[in-house]
Amino acid sequence: MPRVKTNVASHRRKKKILKEASGFRGGRSKLLCTAREAVDRAKRYSYIHRKQKKRNFRTLWIQRINAGARQFGLSYSRFIDGLNKAGVEINRKVLADMAVNDPQGFEKLVITAQGK
Repeated sequence: MPRVKTNVASHRRKKKILKEASGFRGGRSKLLCTAREAVDRAKRYSYIHRKQKKRNFRTLWIQRINAGARQFGLSYSRFIDGLNKAGVEINRKVLADMAVNDPQGFEKLVITAQGK
């Protein structure tokens, strides 16, 4: 079996890791071993935080909807229940935006939810 030289492949692998680690401080952007550890950790955290970002935004939307609904004397859970019974299908992202930027439209939704 012929001998295989892995120079090009190994250089590419190293270059790829160091490129991903550019912007890190100290040896984490210069030394291959620490750069690899830092990049692996960064990828792991970025994966986890992509999931957490969705959760965090949902809680923010719920807080905004709750604050908007309480201005009209209705709790969040009663408001959402009223909308569901009225057959209004608006997601929480849009409801939160309406609570902040369109109080008149949000008030109409609260009246609709109170009716049911």
